[in-house]
Formats: sequence, structure tokens, C-alpha cells
Amino acid sequence: MIKTKEKAEIGIVGGSGLYDPAILENVKEVKVATPFGPPSDLIAVGTLRGRRIAFLPRHGKGHRIPPHLINYRANIWALKELGVERVISVSAVGSLREDYKPGDFVNTDQFIDMTKNRIYTFFDGPTVAHVSMADPFCPELREIGNRVAKRLGITMHERGTYVCIEGPRFSTRAESRLWRKFEADIIGMTLVPEVNLAREAGMCFVNIAMVTDYDVWAEKPVTAHEVSRVMAENIEKVKKLLYEMIPEIPPERRCGCDKYLEEAIL
Repeated sequence: MIKTKEKAEIGIVGGSGLYDPAILENVKEVKVATPFGPPSDLIAVGTLRGRRIAFLPRHGKGHRIPPHLINYRANIWALKELGVERVISVSAVGSLREDYKPGDFVNTDQFIDMTKNRIYTFFDGPTVAHVSMADPFCPELREIGNRVAKRLGITMHERGTYVCIEGPRFSTRAESRLWRKFEADIIGMTLVPEVNLAREAGMCFVNIAMVTDYDVWAEKPVTAHEVSRVMAENIEKVKKLLYEMIPEIPPERRCGCDKYLEEAIL
């Protein structure tokens, strides 16, 4: 495997609409080989206010990879290879609640996995790991995200349960009503297994979900064009949030996210 000399401490995984590392300086694109094949795209490594950042567009530049075909293992492995210890995941979601409005952000704190055909672990045997996912997201990063969003006047719901579906299709009305009965708050297609793999890799992980629409429970069928329009309006807000949030992440981790694997190996 080819090793790269580039290193980063924080990774940003950009979702729908966030394809370029415009907030970074002195950017160099690097190709990282992994045992699981290539990641979604070249990884842009650069600097943001003194911190070394690796940026990876989850769907590839131009949104060419659908959610069910993303090589999640390669993406997380590649970030880990670059030295990344914290991952900020940005994603587009639909809302399952009237008060979680298009244009709002959600700092996800739980998820429900309804995907069907993905690879969820690095541990295919003979080593087996059962990692705890009771609290899937880094408490330290979540607190920073909530605090910074409040300071900037960005509407950030401090909690949200994300139901992850397979995609690439949107929900039926019956499915959307079911997710609401599950007490899920938002719905998307990419959180799983990204969050699972980051936990296995000992990485801190936070998901900043950007609400683009009401799912079809609201009798307003969602279209890809609607999602794109709201996403475009939100991109500047999420860039501002990342620009202010990243400098507040302390160099030393105090959250314990790197300890989960120690208790998971059989």
C-alpha cells in the first residue's frame, strides 16, 4: 500500500452539496490506497485556522456515487491513514417533525438503522469486534457544535434521532409515517455505516444534518430539485459553522471515543 506523507487531525466528510474544500488554505489533493479499494474521491488536505484538515466528498465530486454504493470502509480507512482522529460528517436529511424545518440544522445524537445491503464493520474475522453504539456520537464534538451554532445564530436542534434508509429512492408515505411512530426526527441515507466504522477506528464522530425538506408524511412529496435548492442555501451556513467550530476543538481528546474498541474485541 502506498503511504502518503500528508497528515491531518480532523476530517470533514461532505454530503450532498458540499463537494469542495473552499474553506481550506494551502490545499493538496492526495490519493490514499486502502485494503478495501479506493475512497469516494481524492482527499483534500489543507489548513483551517492553524489546524490540519482532510476533506472528503462522500459522493465524490459532482455527486456521482449513490448512497448505497459509497465505499464507506475505504473512506474511513483513508482518513485514519492520514492521522485523522475526529470526523465531522455533514449530510442532507428530510424532517419527520413539523418543528425541524427546511434550512435548520440538527446535531444528531441517536440513529435507527434501516439499511439492507451494506458492509458495517472492518472486522470480518477471524478477529471479531462488538463495539458499543449506545451513544454513537462524540459528546465533546456535539457540545462544541451546539455552542458555536448558538453563538452564530444558526438554528441547530441540539438532539435528533436519524433513521438511515438504504436509498437511493425516497420513502413511501407509509414508510414515512412508520418512521415517525418510531420517534425518529430526521431521515437520510448515509449515516450508516459511516458512524459504525468511525467507532471501530477509534475516531470521534459528529453528524451535522442539514434539513432540506419535510419527508412525505407531510403530504409534500420531496424532489431532488427541492433538496438541491435548500442545500445551496445552507452551504454558506455550514461553512461558517465549520470555520468557527474547528478552532474550538481541543488538541487533546477528553471524550473517551478512542477507548471503545478496547472493550469490543473477542
